[in-house]
Amino acid sequence: MKRLLFCFALLAGCAALNPPINPPLTRAENLPLVEAGIPAIGDGELYVGLAFSGGGMRASAFAYGMLEELRAAGVTPAAPNGLLDHVRLVSGVSGGSVTAAQFGLWGPKGLDGYRERYLITDAEKYMANSALNPLTIVRGLSGGANGRKTFARYLDEVLYRGATFGDLRARSQIKTWINATDVANNTPFLFAPETFDALCSDLSGMPLSEAVAASAAFPLVFSPVVLEAHQGRCDYVEPDWLTAARYNPEATAAMRAHARALESYADPEKVKFVKLLDGGITDNFGTTGLAVERARAQAAYAPMTPAEAVRMKRMLFLVANAGVEADYGWTQKLPGPGGVGLAMSIATSSMSAATRSGYDAMRGEVSRWQEELVEWRCALPMAEVRRLRGSTAGWDCTDIKLFVGQASFEGVDEAMRAQLNTVPTRLRLKTDQVDLVIEAGRIATRATPEFNGFLQSLDGNAVEARIAAGIKAGGRRIAPVGP
Repeated sequence: MKRLLFCFALLAGCAALNPPINPPLTRAENLPLVEAGIPAIGDGELYVGLAFSGGGMRASAFAYGMLEELRAAGVTPAAPNGLLDHVRLVSGVSGGSVTAAQFGLWGPKGLDGYRERYLITDAEKYMANSALNPLTIVRGLSGGANGRKTFARYLDEVLYRGATFGDLRARSQIKTWINATDVANNTPFLFAPETFDALCSDLSGMPLSEAVAASAAFPLVFSPVVLEAHQGRCDYVEPDWLTAARYNPEATAAMRAHARALESYADPEKVKFVKLLDGGITDNFGTTGLAVERARAQAAYAPMTPAEAVRMKRMLFLVANAGVEADYGWTQKLPGPGGVGLAMSIATSSMSAATRSGYDAMRGEVSRWQEELVEWRCALPMAEVRRLRGSTAGWDCTDIKLFVGQASFEGVDEAMRAQLNTVPTRLRLKTDQVDLVIEAGRIATRATPEFNGFLQSLDGNAVEARIAAGIKAGGRRIAPVGP
């Protein structure tokens, strides 16, 4: 027995470790994720935000199906990629973060060949994942069977090509939120300038693959991705919004917890290293970023810029939820769950709860956002409207509609849903499973009432525009033709 224990102790010492690679900050503060100037947003009447849930390769494929459906909708000469040309925000968690980062970095062209280059490939290529290998099991129980040289390495080889957040800022106008979990503070961790300011770390030098790997670091399967707190390497001063969020009794519990986490990053007696695991543990839709951005800016228009907020008329915020239905296998027999099965069940239960509460929180946040946007717009002086919008012609401060919807497996028929519920949460799937999930993403998106309401509102705008043009041209009302 002693010999056996000694052998297991040696194996435990072989647990995968991830030394931190986040560089210290060399400037006063981190730059914004993107710089959405007026030339980039165009007329800006449409604003699309997307959030992709976790679920391994299944989630990556489901998010891809949603993106392809959005590309097929709303195609115009000015928007050849359909609604994808109006996406300004994408948030990803776990498997969904792979697709979020790919789209955020490369835009619509990043979807070309994505199925062949990633979705139908073996993303577990470098991973230790055999349940029959004692070393894999012991390393998992010791903190994680796989380190950064597995999944993050594969992502860089086939998708991101070593790109950093600095590259993302240089190439993209899509604000991209990658979300992980700070397992010490039990809070969501957002790869954002404010977070890295508190760490005195340079976000622009952080590889996207590392952030995505942290977001997808499922407990036991992966070791935590580690970031170093570089306290004293910058002149960090806690911003007013953070102080207000921590002490304001009207702030949500989630925001107060987030504020305490950022405070701990700046305190060397509390945090030297931040340990990150799967973002789905605490926020399976990555909605924390919305609340943080609004609190940080202390402005009704955040996370938009003032120009975006004045020009915008219709907004769609669509969630891709690739979660499967409950597994009742444990209820059919007296024993279990136990061991690794119990640990996996606990982690899955936590993620499922985060999924439900996250969506409800996001709907409430967006509803408040719409009310505050209208109030802010209607209080603007006309001179400011003209500066931000270019003209006051047709200005209606109340002309805003925000649509929030969720596409999930509930949006497909029962037979397809039964097949989808058998697709495992892994980073390697059979080709027919991938294609099934992609098609489900398209069907579920089409079936989302809020998505259809958004499209109908666009048709209504087009009709009204043609009517107005007819009245102006001929002095009489001309009936619209077509949709």
